[in-house]
Amino acid sequence: MKQKSWHLNRRELLRGAGAAISLPLLESMCWSNTAAPTLPKRMMVSYFSYGAYMPEAKSGVPDQRLADQPHPDWSWWPCKNPGPLSFNESSSPFEPLKHYVSYLQGLDHAGGWKLGGHSSGDVFATGADMTGLDKTNNISIDQVAARLNGHQTRYPSLVLGTEGGTGSYGRCKTLSHLGPGRPIPSLNKPREIFDRLFRPYDGQDKTSVQQNLKNQTSLLDLVLEESRGLQNRLGAADQRKLDEYLQSVREVEGRVARSSRWIDRELPSVDASTLNLEVTEEDPENFLRCMYDLIFLALQTDTTRYATFMLESEQSGASELQNYAHYLFGYSGNTHDISHKRPDDISGRWDQWRAKQHAYFLKRLRDTPEADGNMLDRTVVLWGSAHPHQAHNTRNYPIQLAGGNQLGFQHGHLHQFIGDRKVPLANLFLSMLHSVGIPVDQFADSTGEMSEIFQP
Repeated sequence: MKQKSWHLNRRELLRGAGAAISLPLLESMCWSNTAAPTLPKRMMVSYFSYGAYMPEAKSGVPDQRLADQPHPDWSWWPCKNPGPLSFNESSSPFEPLKHYVSYLQGLDHAGGWKLGGHSSGDVFATGADMTGLDKTNNISIDQVAARLNGHQTRYPSLVLGTEGGTGSYGRCKTLSHLGPGRPIPSLNKPREIFDRLFRPYDGQDKTSVQQNLKNQTSLLDLVLEESRGLQNRLGAADQRKLDEYLQSVREVEGRVARSSRWIDRELPSVDASTLNLEVTEEDPENFLRCMYDLIFLALQTDTTRYATFMLESEQSGASELQNYAHYLFGYSGNTHDISHKRPDDISGRWDQWRAKQHAYFLKRLRDTPEADGNMLDRTVVLWGSAHPHQAHNTRNYPIQLAGGNQLGFQHGHLHQFIGDRKVPLANLFLSMLHSVGIPVDQFADSTGEMSEIFQP
């Protein structure tokens, strides 16, 4: 098809005030193909620690003995009965997003039942059973998607956390896992995240980058070749250790190969002037919003399509994050302390504050046009925790699902999966994977799709 005067190139930029800003996907960019453009299908999993305030249901599920009582204004659950959503004080930040959010009661991972309330955060995105001798975890939902379709973007996935690193068994600081024994370290420094996403070759010319990649490839080839001579000379235990090491080498080899394939493709131009990349955890709201902004930009520029974000680990005692409630509300204890004592004057406001930050991200997606809808229409976002209230009983997680309205989801309701309607949380994960085009038959202990949340 011949380009007309009003057609735009996908790589065109808006330039002004010394900044170059990449354009969103516009209809006039689709002139080169007679068929409708293939729009990205995106997925994000976000986790908040220490459960949520549920004064009407300390187990996470409404107590039928209190059926005649009004729903509390300060409860993480927005309303009392299954059906169309209404919003209380705790959930009020999501009221403008009513047709983009759903709440799901009664879901959990059976693999987390025997774990402690905090340790169950390790398996939130994996559904693994780590109560036996094997403590190695499983592959997480984002990595299932990235393994199949991650090659379509510069980075297969984006793994963020406010504390960074991997943590350890029972103290995980990342949601993402490649598979047994291979957690993916989360990134937590805004400047480093921005540079990795949008300035990976900063200060180097293309020739230098290509030569460095060739050198890395040669070194990795040498390591793999030398290792072959060791394999027949090792005992079983050392053989396992060597296999784990070589798996890590192959993962590095894959990243180098990916970088080599993408080096000739133009990097997106992103205006960093609107971001405070030097913000720290001592400024809680701006810190979290900067992290959410980085995820938004990564999705908007199609730098990646899959992301995880651990807003706070279940073991944040050594981190500045434990002081959030003190900074925000003058609370004398730390955020972990709230999860045990659940003071009435702080707990609901703490939940509401966390809701405001997540709603900020969802609104950015909703308010960004994309083709015949907006970015949230094609981005499914899971937000939740691995235990409710102060019970720490690892059952009946607080779960909210948002977005994906043009991926098949239908929102605006509270759903209950209690009693004979009980299904695994992994059913929701399987449904999410299918919505973004990942044709897996099962995830963790899933038994099938969750038809209740799809459009008829």
